[in-house]
Amino acid sequence: MSVASYFITNRTSSWLFAAILLIGGIIAYTGLGRLEDPQFTLKQAMIVTQYPGASPQQVEEEVSYPLENAIQQLPYVYHVTSVSTAGLSQIMVEMKDIYRARELKQIWDELRHKVTDLQGKLPPGVGTPLVKDDFGDVYGILYAVTGDGFSDDELRDYVDFLRRELVTVPAVGKVAVGGEQQEQVIVEMSRSRLAALGISPAQLASLLQSQNVVSNAGSIRVDADRLRIHPTGEFQQVSELESLIISNPAASELIYLGDIARVYRAPTEMPSQIIRHGGENALTLGISFSAGVNVVDAGEQIAQRLQQLNYNRPVGIELHTIYNQPDEVANSVSGFIVNLAEAVAIVIIVLLVFMGLRSGILIGLILLLTVLGTFIFMKQMQIELQRVSLGALIIALGMLVDNAIVITEGILIGIQRRLKLADAAALIVKQTQWPLLGATVIAITAFAPIGLSSDATGEFAGSLFWVLLVSLLLSWVTAITLTPFFASLLFKSQLQQSPQAADDEALYRGAIFDVYRTVLTAAMRHRFITYALTILLLVSSVLVFGKVKQVFFPPSNTPIFLLDLWQPAGSDIHYSADQAKQIMTYLLQQDGVTNVTATSGRGAERFMLTYQPEKIYSSYSQLIVRMEDKAQLPALMKQVREHIYSHYPAIDAKLMRLEVGPSTPAKIEARFSGADPDVLRQLSAQAQQILKADPGARNIRDNWRGRQKVIRPLFNEAMARRAGISKQDIDDVLLTSLSGKTLGVYRDGTHLLPIVVRSPLSERDNIDALYDLQVFSSKLGRYIPITQVV
Repeated sequence: MSVASYFITNRTSSWLFAAILLIGGIIAYTGLGRLEDPQFTLKQAMIVTQYPGASPQQVEEEVSYPLENAIQQLPYVYHVTSVSTAGLSQIMVEMKDIYRARELKQIWDELRHKVTDLQGKLPPGVGTPLVKDDFGDVYGILYAVTGDGFSDDELRDYVDFLRRELVTVPAVGKVAVGGEQQEQVIVEMSRSRLAALGISPAQLASLLQSQNVVSNAGSIRVDADRLRIHPTGEFQQVSELESLIISNPAASELIYLGDIARVYRAPTEMPSQIIRHGGENALTLGISFSAGVNVVDAGEQIAQRLQQLNYNRPVGIELHTIYNQPDEVANSVSGFIVNLAEAVAIVIIVLLVFMGLRSGILIGLILLLTVLGTFIFMKQMQIELQRVSLGALIIALGMLVDNAIVITEGILIGIQRRLKLADAAALIVKQTQWPLLGATVIAITAFAPIGLSSDATGEFAGSLFWVLLVSLLLSWVTAITLTPFFASLLFKSQLQQSPQAADDEALYRGAIFDVYRTVLTAAMRHRFITYALTILLLVSSVLVFGKVKQVFFPPSNTPIFLLDLWQPAGSDIHYSADQAKQIMTYLLQQDGVTNVTATSGRGAERFMLTYQPEKIYSSYSQLIVRMEDKAQLPALMKQVREHIYSHYPAIDAKLMRLEVGPSTPAKIEARFSGADPDVLRQLSAQAQQILKADPGARNIRDNWRGRQKVIRPLFNEAMARRAGISKQDIDDVLLTSLSGKTLGVYRDGTHLLPIVVRSPLSERDNIDALYDLQVFSSKLGRYIPITQVV
């Protein structure tokens, strides 16, 4: 018994198969994960190492270079780049594309071992290298938290409360906070006053470091109990530091720290990141999702949890949405589902028009069952509903009906030849099942290079191949099984319409066949004209194809654009943030702009897969601009570009839309390598001039930026040795007088606040005051002017 005969005869099995596809497909569809983009693992890690006081060259030679050598010994490494700036090394490691997420965990462990093994060989003063293997994590929900009238400390405490609560939501993977300002306990004293009292920096440092240290005072047995001894003396409040006695034990009067210094809490003057939303200072709260969850459902859980936590939100603190992936996914998937439904409807309507009512209903039903059956396999294969998988279904629609059309047409012809329906179905299935399978496999093979590719393309777009594979094979299965079965139900009345068998010529009568026969006959009679027209069409197609806009991944439909602002190299982060705030104010005045978020010092949290956050630069700011409609983006971007060029000529600005799929920082990139930095800068300048000559080129820059100015005090070693002063003493007095030196730790619950000693603002911001500094000589036991040794 043939397959067709079996399914026609065994109706129970046929109905069961159809019910499984129908009901199982609906259930699977409701349980499918929903994402904006396919899950894609960024095979990148960042190693950040601090080297306070070192020049960029020292950082490169003593930190970045040894780390790069150690990292490159790993066989998995594809590319290593490093950025060495004053006091900071940032190394980006990219692994080969052949490794997937399940293999990267072991690779990151080996990377850490390499870095840890080298740590002991790094110079003194180098901080512990921080390996950030979660650099590619996507925080699909990004909030900005603002608080009008609230201090940074109060805002931080509330955001920390939200972080602790949200991380308990089952669908939440991680919660990251951005823009936190490191709070410090500032001991602000005049160096001249300290010199007048004869108190050495070492004496002050020893007092601050030893007074608030956590140490073990032991324990004692009392009867049956063992009692721990815990002496008092630790600072419980910042004001207690003012009561610290700093005078010499032999002095006749007591001098308290509060007598010569102002002690208070304040954020650091040199934060690594400053965030503003709508002109207000803000912190960002990034939420990533657990693997395999339905992002839309996860968004509802998070929104519900935030609603429950409203009881603890102080009046004045607001949560603003910068990016909400669940909403974007819901809109994106809904749009694709609408497109899919429209495509199915169009196919069915065309079938109804050209094949008749019953044939159209039959093939439309088979198409619907095939799509629903595909959802079942997608659920088992853990393929989510996202751009690529839904796009694959739309691509496959035109091919999914081919097999069913062949079987249906063959059954109808057999009926017209007066064959029994079961015999007609068995005959056409026997004649065409293997040729149809071969054609189906050929169609699948065309997409195999994408799905079987071991690189990033295969990982990102692999679901295109697997969805096509499943849907096309399933269309072949339903064509040779369910199509004959449903044909036996729908075509019963046609068995009695023709009293006698139709000949072959009668089978192909009608207006459409008559037109086709006429055109085909004319083409065969006038062969040379047919050849000429065919060649002309081919040449025309090739020529016109060159005019088609070519882009691998189009811009995203999300109405957001990014504005990168680069101040001159070495600019203070506060200056960068102020300039960004001015441009933010201008943007908020434009029609169609709903909100603007500015981050200075580095990029925001990675809120979507294709977003690439910038590394740490004090001269860098980025504005995330959301509009009401994506159609408004091009006009406003052009307007903003012209505004910045005319009003902020010193700013190097770059505007870009969010993209779909993997992207690069620039569309055209050139790399120059060599040992001489001056020659490299010359080559870069020449290349930029060539690119600037093209009117279509924009955002032309190199990644070295400009040179930075430095102040170089000239150390007189001979004079310093006579006075018993070392270079470290000079560095300490300069650090304490300007940026501030950390001399201890103040404990505030879960927060550890550094105790920083520095000069008042009037002395710190006055470059001429450097000449008035005094340095303590342990050999002479007194302060001497710094100009004697520098």
